[in-house]
Amino acid sequence: MNATSLPMQNSIAAISEMSSAKLWRSYVLEVKYECLRALRAPAFSIPFLSLPIALYILFGVFLAGSMSHGNATLAKIMFVNWSVFGVMGPGMFGFGMFVASEREQGLTTLKRALPMPAGANLLAKMVMAVLFAAIVMMTLIVAALALGHPGLTLVQYGGISLVAIAGSLPFCAIGLFLGTHASAKSAPAFANLAYLPFMHLGGLFYPLPKSVQPLEFISPAFYLDKLCLRLVGVPNLDRLAGVVGPSAYGGPALCLAVLAGVTILFAALAIRRLARIG
Repeated sequence: MNATSLPMQNSIAAISEMSSAKLWRSYVLEVKYECLRALRAPAFSIPFLSLPIALYILFGVFLAGSMSHGNATLAKIMFVNWSVFGVMGPGMFGFGMFVASEREQGLTTLKRALPMPAGANLLAKMVMAVLFAAIVMMTLIVAALALGHPGLTLVQYGGISLVAIAGSLPFCAIGLFLGTHASAKSAPAFANLAYLPFMHLGGLFYPLPKSVQPLEFISPAFYLDKLCLRLVGVPNLDRLAGVVGPSAYGGPALCLAVLAGVTILFAALAIRRLARIG
């Protein structure tokens, strides 16, 4: 009895271990091919990998530098603002366009029928967007060290990168929500309708008029920008035109709570819709 049960237990353990290895391999392969797909789509990869560094060098380094006569604080602000700008796009457009396209072509339904782990498709898209955000941050740091000279330490560069990359998740959730509601043709338009207001209301490029300032609170970019600004030592910044600084909005706890809430809310709504209608 014992002699026969022992080999059976070893066999079950081997099968379980093999299944776990195959499970992880499925996730890794899905992430790999999703990243390759994004890199091989010039309309997606070229703008979101090249535009942030090009615009940062043009406006954040040369133009802002000539206007501020080497103001160190403004150089830090420019780096933070363009970092937030750079991590917004991959999540919103990556999820928005790819999910909408897969839904319209029936790939979402097909992948449900395939013997692949549940959620692997969405997890792969999230990892792809996060990796794109990491690449954007690396290119911006290289440009800042070579041309911008914001006077940040390596610890500050690392902290901003981690916060900005993690801060791309709310935009992934918003992009997923848009992708579950829009068609493949309309998804880029809807993503732009959300992306552009978030970008400008976040106060990333210029101080907003006082009549518009109350609308800043609807932009996740506003809260992500405030978190990153604290890391570079400007927590009480009056943004260029007498605007109240980030400390007046409840500090980092409120910013983290809002970003987490946006992520959970839009991800839950999108997954609920996918479960209902695909």
